[in-house]
Amino acid sequence: LAPIFLNNFSIREYRPSDKSAVVWLLQDGILEHVYPAFFKAMSHPDHVGITLSISMAGYVLGGSSYLQALLFGGAWAGLIYYCCQEIYQGFLTRRLEADMADIQATYLEKPGNGLWVAEAEVRGQAKVVGMVAVGPEFDPGAGNGCYGEVSHMAVGFGWRRRSVGSQLAQRALEFCKERGYAHLALNLSSPQTAAAALTRKLGFTGMTLQKKGKILWKKSILRKKLVSLKISSLLISIHELFAHFP
Repeated sequence: LAPIFLNNFSIREYRPSDKSAVVWLLQDGILEHVYPAFFKAMSHPDHVGITLSISMAGYVLGGSSYLQALLFGGAWAGLIYYCCQEIYQGFLTRRLEADMADIQATYLEKPGNGLWVAEAEVRGQAKVVGMVAVGPEFDPGAGNGCYGEVSHMAVGFGWRRRSVGSQLAQRALEFCKERGYAHLALNLSSPQTAAAALTRKLGFTGMTLQKKGKILWKKSILRKKLVSLKISSLLISIHELFAHFP
């Protein structure tokens, strides 16, 4: 397909020469959520209580030392940050060792998969500033038995709020229509507030799935065909934190 030119960037299919830029976008897009996840975890009522308890223990054991209380509380906060870092770094490593290890074979040589990039001219040179990858998932109750799933989507920080993300999403929707997929699904962690806002901008509506603790977002794109977005919560519990240690 020919590139789609929009303002000062274009959406086109992935080329092998784009790999380093795509991997960098993916890495940057995943690891940027470490800090939001850390602050979300630290603000959880359970963790606030534990932080205060640990700080108080340091205060008592240090002979009414405020410095000791600060050190104990800081050590706990450092442990939570380390766990957040490990969660996202582990996810990134798994993705780089799976579908992203051979992008050509995964997304270009399989007709049910696709990967597109947003390319812009920066200082006279073409630069990849965004990417989206889609693959099929089997579902007996969905249209032709499959729905599309966005496996990766990322936009460079300097190109956000410039319609790059929305146009990449639209290209993914068009691909799903062409393939006859019944849905388009995307899993996000709760710190990805910008991505959640984008779904609302595109017209998605949400419904809480109480048993699974998820939010299902749906948007009608064709008669009897839906686009859905599932957002899973990433509230790091005490059990999840200590599950990383033997």
